[in-house]
Amino acid sequence: MLINAVIIILREVLEASLIMGVLLALSQLNLLSRAWCIQATLLGLVGAALYAANIVVMSEMYGGIGQEIINVVLYTLIFVCILILLYSLNYQQQSKAIVLSMSGCVVVAIVREGSEIMVYIQGFLAIPQLLPTVLVGSSIGAGIGVSIGVFVYYLIVSLSSLSAIRFILLVLILIAGGMVSQATQMLLQADLLPSQLPIWDTSGIISEQSLVGQILFAMMGYEATPTMLQVIFYVLSILLTSFLAVKVVRRYQKISIV
Repeated sequence: MLINAVIIILREVLEASLIMGVLLALSQLNLLSRAWCIQATLLGLVGAALYAANIVVMSEMYGGIGQEIINVVLYTLIFVCILILLYSLNYQQQSKAIVLSMSGCVVVAIVREGSEIMVYIQGFLAIPQLLPTVLVGSSIGAGIGVSIGVFVYYLIVSLSSLSAIRFILLVLILIAGGMVSQATQMLLQADLLPSQLPIWDTSGIISEQSLVGQILFAMMGYEATPTMLQVIFYVLSILLTSFLAVKVVRRYQKISIV
């Protein structure tokens, strides 16, 4: 139970932690205040609590696939926010759009991951003999997840401006692809997309339940047994975000030359 709690909470915390670490570094790179992150975190926690408190009702919506549909919406919102962010980074006067898109990413990520954590821990409140073990495991998992996010932040801010923006864009591209992949998986689970067999199985090389698998899942939506639709949508999202990212790099190259 301890290991399960560590892995489950690590997976949820790590995704939000990576997003926050990368966006805070981007905020510093663009000389923006960090106030947006505090506000977004608080708003996200409120949203997560409301979502978790109403999870049963929401799950029963749309013929029992309400939770899947809501998760698809949340994943899509993060993807759209990343697209807006990448587009806005091409224009110096779009600082408000940059802040709003970063805030949107953080709010939605915390709502999504935070609600999962709350629901998971709440499920053990009625089992006193297991609760201490779950809380310890959850604390360890959360600590690892937050530590990785902090490490990524300090790694980025230690780089030169051009190297930092390249690293940030790479992570954002992978996260965006992961959001699309997870949204596709949810649609498949809800039978809103045609069922398909996996096109490969890499669980023997990297298990989704391992620490490496969880890190890859948080960073790029790693799936050991993806379907063809997941791969297609993932590749398309990577191509779209990469196109926008290349334009951002060119802009920062011009700034560094000047």
